[in-house]
Amino acid sequence: MAKINVLLAEDEPALGQIIQESLETRNFVVHLCRDGEIAWKCFQHESIDIAVLDVMMPKKDGFTLAKEIRQIDSQTPIIFLTAKSQSSDVVEGFTIGGNDYLKKPFSIEELIVRINNLLDRVNLQKNTQNLIIGRFTLTLSKQALQFDNDTEVQLTHREAQLLFHLAKNRNQVLDRSFILNKLWGNDDYFSARSMDVFISKLRKKLSKDKTLQIINIRGYGYKLVDENT
Repeated sequence: MAKINVLLAEDEPALGQIIQESLETRNFVVHLCRDGEIAWKCFQHESIDIAVLDVMMPKKDGFTLAKEIRQIDSQTPIIFLTAKSQSSDVVEGFTIGGNDYLKKPFSIEELIVRINNLLDRVNLQKNTQNLIIGRFTLTLSKQALQFDNDTEVQLTHREAQLLFHLAKNRNQVLDRSFILNKLWGNDDYFSARSMDVFISKLRKKLSKDKTLQIINIRGYGYKLVDENT
């Protein structure tokens, strides 16, 4: 089995070493970087399968590093490690292209589960065909949404995944807790707030097609109403 290359950007030496040693016993190759600038150089020169980024780092913080990664790579999963608990910080992390986050302190086993889940999603995307949604075409492997023959609009990883699940369950209520646990890893308050932001973004992107509508079913979840089906 091919080993998975992990970029680990963590400036706490003890924590970084614990994570590195734990992952390396489970078939991962870990590129441990002590600050954001070194991590950025590593990402550019190594074939990274997943990035685990501490938010608070010297020289270049995790959010800045993630933005730079997303400018050249829209698909490599990113997990943030953070001591921050403000909902605005969590939402910012997802908005700039992060796929998951873990609040410190956390268990190594939970980190490994989240890494494996994200890698499974990437593999699923590679094998998923285009999905027609009204007059839109969602290409999950490229995280792109195209309206008729217009130019493709790039989606974030989480936008693409959320739209995919809504479309696969179109005209049915998508359970809020299910999608939060599936895409965010939990259904806590901060994740729920983040999901609401992403729903708003998708509504704007789908607004060109008046036969499509994402509605909120209070107390249950969301439904993508598609008048074409």
